Amino acid sequence: MDEILKQFAILFPEINTALGSGIMVFLRFAGLMRFAPVFSRSEIPVMTRLSLAIICTIIICGILKPAPAPDGTPIFLCMVLNFVFGALVGYVANCILAAILAGGDMINTQMGLSSAMIMDPSSKTQVSIMANYFSTLALLVFIYSGGVYWLLNAFIKSFELYPMYVIDFHFEKIINVQFLSELTGNILFMGLHIASPVLLATLAQDIILGIISKTAPQVNVFSLSFLFKPVLGAFILVVILPMLINVITDYLMSYANVF
Repeated sequence: MDEILKQFAILFPEINTALGSGIMVFLRFAGLMRFAPVFSRSEIPVMTRLSLAIICTIIICGILKPAPAPDGTPIFLCMVLNFVFGALVGYVANCILAAILAGGDMINTQMGLSSAMIMDPSSKTQVSIMANYFSTLALLVFIYSGGVYWLLNAFIKSFELYPMYVIDFHFEKIINVQFLSELTGNILFMGLHIASPVLLATLAQDIILGIISKTAPQVNVFSLSFLFKPVLGAFILVVILPMLINVITDYLMSYANVF
C-alpha cells in the first residue's frame, strides 16, 4: 500500500498534495466542530455538518496553498494531531460560553427551580431551565457579535501557529497555559456577575421573609418562599434583560482578539 501511495505521489504530485492537505484541514475542522459553539450543536444534522466541513476544507485549502508533506512524515500521527489541535481551538471558545451557562445555573438554584430539569438535545444531558435559557441566549449573542467569524479566523490562523505536517506537539508553546487557567477560573466569577441581580433580589426577599417569620410566626414563610422566588426572579430577569444582553456582549467582545 505504501508503494502504491508513493507511485501515486510521483505520477500525480498536485493531486497528492491537494488530497493530503485536504485530509489534514478536514480533520482539524472536524475537531473544531466537535467542541466549538454553534457547530457542536446536535440539532444540526450530521450531513449538514459534513457538507459544511467539506466546503470549508476546499475554501481553506485554496487560501493556504499548502506544500506537499515532507518525506518520512507519519501521516497517521499528523491526522491525529490536527484533530486534537482543532479540538483545542473549539474548547477555548466553549469555555467562554460556559461562564454564561454557570450564571444560569446559579439563577436557577436561587429561584427554587432546581427540581425542574429538562433534556438538552445538544449535550444529551439533563440541564436546568435557566441554564438552557442562558445557553440559548449566549449562543444567539455569540452569533450576532460575530463569533462564527472569530472561530473561522482562528482556524485559519492556527495553521500559522501549528502547520499541518508538524509532529512536534508542544502544548506549552501552542496554548498559553496561564490564559487558559484564567479563562476557566473566570467561569465562576462571570457567572456570579451575570446572576448577581437575581441573587441580591432573592436574598433581600429571604431577609424580608425571615423578619416576617419572627414577627408573625403563624405565617407559613417556607411555603411563601416557593411562591415568591420564581415570580421575583422572572420579574428581575425581564427588567434587566436589555442590560444583561449588553453585559454578555461586552464579555464576548473582550475575547474577540483571542481568536
